Amino acid sequence: MIDKFDRNWMPALLFGGLVAVGLIGAGAFIGNGVVNAQVGDRQVTVRGVAERNVVADLAVLSLRFTVAGEELPVAQAKIDSDLALVRAFLKRQGYPDDVVTIGRLEVTDTKAREYVSPEGTPHYILAQSVIVRTNDVRRVATTERALNDLVREGVVLDFTAPTYVFTRLNEVRPAMIAEATASARTGAEQFAKDSGAPLGPIAQATQGSFEILAREDVDTESTSLDKRVRVVATVSYRLK
Repeated sequence: MIDKFDRNWMPALLFGGLVAVGLIGAGAFIGNGVVNAQVGDRQVTVRGVAERNVVADLAVLSLRFTVAGEELPVAQAKIDSDLALVRAFLKRQGYPDDVVTIGRLEVTDTKAREYVSPEGTPHYILAQSVIVRTNDVRRVATTERALNDLVREGVVLDFTAPTYVFTRLNEVRPAMIAEATASARTGAEQFAKDSGAPLGPIAQATQGSFEILAREDVDTESTSLDKRVRVVATVSYRLK
């Protein structure tokens, strides 16, 4: 009886064993496939920074001065006199006429109905502006320090600091992008070395916006002659 049972079940057992071995083998291959996929998808994302010190190449100096008075003709004569003093001052500073622009004259009648002025406010307030726009940025920096001369001559300045602009960003852009990308690759290579995985090709790269900052953090960018250009590149590398 036992022999007959063994003879009947032996083929089934043998077939079942082969199927089980086959499933185990297939499971092993599937497992290896998942591991390889995970290895293939491994990435490292790094950031590379490039910075460069630059000097502004455009300066805008705005000189605004005011006169107050009870009689309009008298105030007008004074503002005209002050304008002549300002133009003579700029001429002594070495600015050609083509970089100097005379703004429009502003006249405020404080007795007009739309104004509510405190007692004692002058009847008329006149304001005139003169704008210097030049690439001679060092000259503007010198002029800024000499503005006390105008005050001594009786010109009432409503002074604001010059604005300094760096306009040659396109000249430094390619080299700085290359520098930021190289910095990112250096970081990725170190990470790959530490993890024991060879570094593969770039999977994705993003260039951040260029920033123009004051070279010293205590200054504001617009009024700083010396500036710092900064860009950050974010790069993802595959790990083999």
